[in-house]
Amino acid sequence: MPADVVAELTGARLSFGERVLWDKLDLTVHAGEFIAVLGPNGTGKTSLLKVLLGQLPLTAGTVTICGQPVEKGSRRIGYVPQHRALEAGLSLRGCDLVGLGFDGHRWGLTTLRDRSAKRAAVAKALDQVNGATLASVPVGVMSGGELQRVRIAQSLTTDPVLLLCDEPLLNLDPANARLVSTLIDARRREANTAVLFVTHEVNPVLPYVDRVLYLVDGRFRVGAVEEVMTSATLSELYRADIQVVKIGDRYIVVGEHDHSAHASGHDHD
Repeated sequence: MPADVVAELTGARLSFGERVLWDKLDLTVHAGEFIAVLGPNGTGKTSLLKVLLGQLPLTAGTVTICGQPVEKGSRRIGYVPQHRALEAGLSLRGCDLVGLGFDGHRWGLTTLRDRSAKRAAVAKALDQVNGATLASVPVGVMSGGELQRVRIAQSLTTDPVLLLCDEPLLNLDPANARLVSTLIDARRREANTAVLFVTHEVNPVLPYVDRVLYLVDGRFRVGAVEEVMTSATLSELYRADIQVVKIGDRYIVVGEHDHSAHASGHDHD
């Protein structure tokens, strides 16, 4: 396997009983590559991330991370969850939340060396998202953009080779969505980190995307944005008349899928 292959799915199938989310999926993710994962709710976008995190087994096929079988709690993988507000009274500080990314999966006593390494990793991760001033701020009073920056920092504490982002722009205003997208792109460029970015809307990350994986009702297409985001390709995937219009540097998708493909809310995969 080439040294720059970070993740690979071969003949991958994921099904729950009679319901097939996707089948015969071949996907090779290279170091430094930014892949947007698109499609309507319930088509297996979040489930794909769970497979890579070792939380869901494939029904068929194989999946590897850096040539090795997937495992839960892998330090090679960073995970940025959907944006959700936290309770205002929560006393957890920014540095505490970031620190969970370093050792939140471990139990037992920590040594002085462990604590020193954790402090250094937390400081470095916060610095990467321009978040040093958020270290002592209670997470319950952070704005949506601040909280998502802290969550990105949390995902970076183990210096991952693969960053999995599950709707990280959900419920953010356009300015913060641009900021979060820019920070994630900056990390991948500086550290050659691969990014799988689940989103309902490709436009905020369009400047950074190398390829698109588009999932619809068990069917999929992988390719460059200009190959996948076309009327012909999406009409074939949706088996309906879909029109894709490019206005400036934005893609507008119009068709029967509108209410499901770009609806806000959680992806019930």
